[in-house]
Amino acid sequence: MHKVAKLLGISLLVFTLTAGMADKSGELSNQANNVHVYADSTDRRAVLVIRPDKAVDSLEMLAKRLEDTQRVRDANLQVITNKAIEVNGVPLRQLDSIITSAGEKVYSSILIGSLDNDMLTIQVTLPADNLQQAQSKAAGIISTLKLKK
Repeated sequence: MHKVAKLLGISLLVFTLTAGMADKSGELSNQANNVHVYADSTDRRAVLVIRPDKAVDSLEMLAKRLEDTQRVRDANLQVITNKAIEVNGVPLRQLDSIITSAGEKVYSSILIGSLDNDMLTIQVTLPADNLQQAQSKAAGIISTLKLKK
């Protein structure tokens, strides 16, 4: 399923969701808080698009702060990657990790970037029962991401 949207004031954000995912923004978030949520019927597979206030820190510093925050919530956090990437000429930082949520292992891939002078965060979360499959599905969604300034 393709999701083409002018989300949260972003000029253009395009990505492809995996089968069974739908827009649940009204159910799982408050539109006023600049969050859009796409999830499956169990809410265990989700893509969150967040438009926070502009940060003054570097993407590397923001990713490190995010990692530290996750580690406070989960002492067993496993960071898989924390690297710089680029999507359509837009620099992003990608933080992939395994976290424990409600007693279950969850694979999380978070992209942080700046677009149109505002921050953008995209998070893909999937059950980590089969880590290779979760990584593959998250990479599949991320590979379809198109950003346009």
